[in-house]
Amino acid sequence: MTIDKTFDPAAIEARWYAYWEEQGLFRPERPDAEPYTIVIPPPNVTGSLHIGHALDDTLQDVLIRHARLKGKDALWVVGTDHAGIATQMVVERQLNAAGSKRTDFTRDQFVEKVWAWKEESGGTITRQLRRLGASCDWANERFTMDEGFSKAVLKVFVDLYNQKLLYRDKRLVNWDPGLKTAISDLEVETREIQGKFWHFSYPLADGSGAISVATTRPETMLADMAVAVNPEDDRYRALIGKQVKLPITGRLIPIVADEHADPELGSGAVKITPGHDFNDFEVGKRAGFKAGEMLNMLDAEAKLIQTSDGLIPADYLGLDRFEARKKVVEAIEAAGLLEKIEDRVIQTPYGDRSGVVIEPWLTDQWYVDAETLAKPAIEAVRSGAIKVVPESWTKTYYNWLENIQPWCVSRQLWWGHQIPAWFDEDGEVYVAEDEAGAQALAGNRKLTRDPDVLDTWFSSALWPFGTLGWPDKNVTLDRHYPNDVLISGFDILFFWDARMIMQGIHFMGEVPFKTLYLHGLVRAADGSKMSKSKGNTVDPLGLIDKYGADALRFTLTAMESQGRDIKLDEKRVEGYRNFATKLWNAARFAQGNGIGASTSIEAPKAELAVNRWIIAETVKTVQALDLAIADLRYDEAANTIYHFTWASFCDWYIELTKPLLGEGADEAQASETRAVAGWVLDQILVMLHPFMPFITEELWHALGERPYDIIVARWPMADARAIDPAAQQEIDWLIRMISEIRTARTGLNIPPGARLPAHVRGASELTHERLAANAVVIARLARVDLAEGEAPVGGAAQVVVDEATYVLPLEGVIDLDAERARLAKGIAAAEKERDSLAVRLGNPAFVEKAKPEAIAKARADHAEKSLEAEQLGAALARLG
Repeated sequence: MTIDKTFDPAAIEARWYAYWEEQGLFRPERPDAEPYTIVIPPPNVTGSLHIGHALDDTLQDVLIRHARLKGKDALWVVGTDHAGIATQMVVERQLNAAGSKRTDFTRDQFVEKVWAWKEESGGTITRQLRRLGASCDWANERFTMDEGFSKAVLKVFVDLYNQKLLYRDKRLVNWDPGLKTAISDLEVETREIQGKFWHFSYPLADGSGAISVATTRPETMLADMAVAVNPEDDRYRALIGKQVKLPITGRLIPIVADEHADPELGSGAVKITPGHDFNDFEVGKRAGFKAGEMLNMLDAEAKLIQTSDGLIPADYLGLDRFEARKKVVEAIEAAGLLEKIEDRVIQTPYGDRSGVVIEPWLTDQWYVDAETLAKPAIEAVRSGAIKVVPESWTKTYYNWLENIQPWCVSRQLWWGHQIPAWFDEDGEVYVAEDEAGAQALAGNRKLTRDPDVLDTWFSSALWPFGTLGWPDKNVTLDRHYPNDVLISGFDILFFWDARMIMQGIHFMGEVPFKTLYLHGLVRAADGSKMSKSKGNTVDPLGLIDKYGADALRFTLTAMESQGRDIKLDEKRVEGYRNFATKLWNAARFAQGNGIGASTSIEAPKAELAVNRWIIAETVKTVQALDLAIADLRYDEAANTIYHFTWASFCDWYIELTKPLLGEGADEAQASETRAVAGWVLDQILVMLHPFMPFITEELWHALGERPYDIIVARWPMADARAIDPAAQQEIDWLIRMISEIRTARTGLNIPPGARLPAHVRGASELTHERLAANAVVIARLARVDLAEGEAPVGGAAQVVVDEATYVLPLEGVIDLDAERARLAKGIAAAEKERDSLAVRLGNPAFVEKAKPEAIAKARADHAEKSLEAEQLGAALARLG
């Protein structure tokens, strides 16, 4: 097959992906091979591919394709998450658009509609993953609501309940009044809102005075149960134990001592509403209030209801919380108890999907005893059973798990795993995997099932073993658990990664994965966080359309540095598309010069130094690549293969060997060079395949008949015996010599077409031998002819390489005086800018006050001008 003149990614990507999938090449049968397993973080079934997915899944695919090439039984488990809230909202919006609503249907009818939506529209993200080139095990795709996985979810719930590790309790939750469900911390979006700080005076019950409190939520004072002061605050020590008579309700509440009260903040006294504030809930518990005694003043829609003590005036009941706020402030002001109002920026929690202000709400929910499950999860990382990369994240991991709170796992939705708990008419609960099991526990009592569903994080925490067939025993589960690596964004370290560790250890008896790799965020080119509101998001599919999937994949891999976020610049994607084009053109050159597919994974025999050199460079690249991938240093891996392909092979080897392949070349040398070039190009294609799968498969087949596809080829051998120090030293010298002469020519504005004599001074016998052996190549690539004798008198450039000096006469080639003047002027200008930037960077006022991007630009400009001055100085020095 003749390679097309122009590289067109769109012409090859869909064709090769369909072929790989149809042929079952993502999961070839290798029952006796070493297993290697990664599970994909399941994207929401409602989702579409964003740039974070593209990064996460590219990093996983690099590892999976590398393991497959290494001959391993590489399994990349794929599937989607049922995404309770997100999916229910999508379907509810469709119903609303058609003039109906969820509650017009029975629960079963609504759930049927969700399943129908999933079948019709739920495959968007998986189609897009295919466009990226993700080589997942699609034949065994999973869904967190499929029958087998649901069986695992129900068993885990029942087992945890029976082990007293899951229970029902009344606690505060993040309540979304718009969706009327509890939500997780990850689904809460904190926004800065211009609000107010109201200072109220609460009269002491004995009439001896008053105590000042401040609040950003005045309406909650209707459910206040205490005022807290710091026990070390001398101002209030005598008041501890006394009572306050609340305005409006007349409720008598105690003044309690608690370190939560900060003497430096406001008046130092804090109103305590345990039923509507997370911090107050803890203060209330310490003060002796039981959860069942804590006052609740809001319903599921955040409208006011009567508290259990019946003290809220009737005209407040039924008001929206924000309407109640205005009414409370007016009443306090009318009573002369409003001391002052301050404007303040308030950190306010919103539901990320509803856009409604979240309310801490005291309600009955199901909880997992996360503290107990966390202990072995902490030890797993401490002992090294799980390696966290970068290691710096372990501190955060320990801090969170050592201070973990009970995990609320119930949600007030219809779509999801309905909780396997049934209540009798007295409120007694019976937990079983099905209704028959619950009825057997309850006897003849009439049962009603809990309408709530489980948090999606509860089910996805089982992903590493639930996807492999657990709780049923099977070969796949035995071979592929624990998984080898989990690739995850750091932002779900607690919500998903840590919970998988807890559940995996508890139910499987060992860790779910051996290594946890946490990558950063993909940011805009200027370092700012991407957001739709800023209009700076990047569509990965748009980049694929423009530059090809290979270019995007290579960009994300090359920019993935441990512990750092990625600043994604489209120019980088364009640059790596150019890299793909460079490889394409190198393959076209090879094909046009009789260089084709290699027949051996072992290097051909070679006599010529240039061929022995490129073989050694190939082996060194394999070694470096293996090490970088093993250490999960993606940027090093990508840069290793990039520089070898672009510089060593395309820029130097092809150019150095063109004379060996041209007309009149020695046939034995030409034959050897073709064999070596074909072998090296094959190794490049295989090494590059994990990063750029499409172009490598296309060129693999274009270069000749193959017994197998590159996706299942053999990874190159890192045979150190092929490293030839003598050949490396000779070709390294040759490259340095040609490069130095080229640099001198460019720096001195010598016309590209001008051929110059090069008089050699001080060369050793070895250098003379090398010059003689490589004279043709030097003449072609450096455009100089080696000359005998002393250089003529007059202006000349001097190039020093090792012990030898090469004198290039320049009389009549350039205007020497004008060139000296140009260089001197350039040096002065570069040094002036360099020194000015140095002064600015040395100014503490600039470094402390300027924006980070301004400081970064100043540093980059300083480095650029320093280098420019140095290079111009070197050029002037060459003129003597």
